[in-house]
This record gives sequence, structure tokens and C-alpha cells, in this order.
Amino acid sequence: MNVVRLGAIARKELLQVWRDPRSLMIALLLPVVQMLMLGYGVSLDIKHVPLCTLDREGSQQSLALLKAFESTQYFDVVKILANDRELTAAIDGGTCRIAIVIPPDFSQRLNDSGTSSIQAIVDATDDNTASVAAGYAQAVVASFSQQVQLYASSVQGRPAVITPIAIQSRVWFNEDLESKNFIIPGLAAMILALVGAQLTSLTVSREWERGTMELLISTPVTPMEVMLGKLLPYFGIGLIDAGICIALAVFWFQVPFRGAFLTLFATTALFLVVVLGIGYLISVSIRSQLGASQIALLLTMLPTTLLSGYAFPIDQMPAPIQALTYLVHARYYVTILKGVFLKGLDLVQLAAPILALMLYAAVIAFFAARAFKKTLD
Repeated sequence: MNVVRLGAIARKELLQVWRDPRSLMIALLLPVVQMLMLGYGVSLDIKHVPLCTLDREGSQQSLALLKAFESTQYFDVVKILANDRELTAAIDGGTCRIAIVIPPDFSQRLNDSGTSSIQAIVDATDDNTASVAAGYAQAVVASFSQQVQLYASSVQGRPAVITPIAIQSRVWFNEDLESKNFIIPGLAAMILALVGAQLTSLTVSREWERGTMELLISTPVTPMEVMLGKLLPYFGIGLIDAGICIALAVFWFQVPFRGAFLTLFATTALFLVVVLGIGYLISVSIRSQLGASQIALLLTMLPTTLLSGYAFPIDQMPAPIQALTYLVHARYYVTILKGVFLKGLDLVQLAAPILALMLYAAVIAFFAARAFKKTLD
């Protein structure tokens, strides 16, 4: 391998990127835009659910219960209803996602028998939001019921009923249960997979479209020098993009970082080898820049988004789909990112996903090195 020829190819490829506004935009602007848009736009936290109330009684106790709903961050009381017609219109029109209906005998039954009930009408067009909102409502009612029970016990002069077993939960790694701490580290994998494959998928196909492949083939450069020379600039760009994503995650979105930057750098470099190799294989196989770009988008964006564990937990997928995720390279990098960011794992503790990425990189490098032929066929 000739270092001078390798440097010439790398320098030529870097100039191609510098003179191409589209490539520059993908390389430098796209990671920032994606991090900001997805960081703010994608959230699994369900808070401030629009809530309507229909209080048929209007007593002190019913108002206290409704006040309990107002005081939580999970509900926003958007409308106080007067009758069933307004309730139906509010649910049908999307004014509220859940409606709390208090019967006219709520306080009387509560005082006479110590038990009463209310009705929660939930808009289940979005089943996930509906189930979470119903769970929040049950928690609010359970807390209010406990307060009523303690008050009744103190008034009647009898000891309060003590629950024999209580759970005291302690949350590790994501103490505030914020979905951004779960989602944003995985964004780096999606962005690097998309940007890396998109850029490198144009490297060889660009030569065919511009008619410069004959000149490249006539030079004494070897296929290995062509591959390394074309990929080295994008490897450097990928590390810059990774630094941008990590900086935004840590300093802008305040995602906790508990691991070592050296661990993250080493695994990111390994992931870039895989991504760039996939893009190079696509570029060698498809001579059209548009076709190569579309195939690269299909092979990186969809698997990374749907099957890497970035947004959807893998252990909740059907068994055949879980088995399919082992073929997705981003799965291992997402596991590493979350382990380094939230758990502070080191190289030894991340040995399994790192070894999987190394195997993936070896296979991709093997095929990529043999993909380019110095012929015009």
C-alpha cells in the first residue's frame, strides 16, 4: 500500500465534499438539525393530559377530589362540563382525552358506607396514552382515598388502617424517569448511521456519473487504496458528527453521562467502520447516486429506527422480530450508548455488544475490500 497514493485519494475525496453543498449540509448541518428536532419532538413522557370534569354533586369532597387532579402535572383541566351533551361533544371533538364524572350521591355514599365510585371516560383512539392516563387517574383516586381514610379515622378516634406490605421503589440510572435520557443517546446511533451511509454511498457512484471512473482505473492505485482513501475523510467527519451529538446530548439536553469518553470514542470508531463499509458496498454496487442514496436510506434509517432498541424496547417485540434485531448493527451501538451514558459501563462490561460490532466490522470490511474491481464492466 502506497501512502502517497492513499493520501491523494483521501485529499481528492475531501475536496469533493468541500465543494459539494449537499454533502456539506449532510455532514455538518444534518446532525445538529436532527438532534434538535428529534430531541425536542420525540418524547414518551405523557404529561398534561387534557381533562374535563362533570361534577353532578358539587360538594366539598367532590371539589377536593377534582382539586387533586388539578394539582398533578399529569392532567390539565381544560373544561368544566355541565351535562352529558357537553361531555359527549368534548370527547368527540378532542377537547379532552379523559373525563371525570362524579355522581350526585358521591359524598353521601362515602360518608354512609365508606366507599363510593366515580366514572372515568377515556378517549382510546391512542391506546397507549389512554392506558397511561387511566393509570394516572387511578393513582390520583387512590391517593385521595387514602387521605379520606386517614381523616375519617382521626375524626372517629380510631387508629388508621395500616397496609401490612408497602413497596418503596428506588429508580436507578434514570432517576427522574425522563424519556429524553432514554431516547437522546440512541439518536447518535441513528444520525451516524444515516449520515455515514448517505455520504459514503455516493463515493464510487459519483465517479461513474461524472465520467471520472476511467481516469481512476487508469491510475496505479489498488482497490484497497481506493477504499481506504475514500473512506478516511468520512471517518474523520463521522467522529466530528459524533462529537457534536454527544456535546448536544450532555450540555444542551442535560442527559447524564456516567461513563468514560475513551470507551465511547473507541466504540464509536468501531461503529463508524461498520456504517462506512455498508455505504461503500452500496456505492460500488449501484452506479446511480440517487439509487445508492435511496438504498442507503432504506438499509440504515428504517432498521436503526425500528429494530435497534432506540425508540422501541426489543424485549417487547415478538420473538421472530427479536431474533431479526441481532442482524441490525445499530442494536449493539445503541446498547453501548445507553450503557456508557446512563450506567457508566466500561469496556469489560460492554464486551458482548463490542465483540458483536467487531465481528460485524470484520465481515463488512472483508466484503468491502473485495467489492471494487478496476474494470469498466
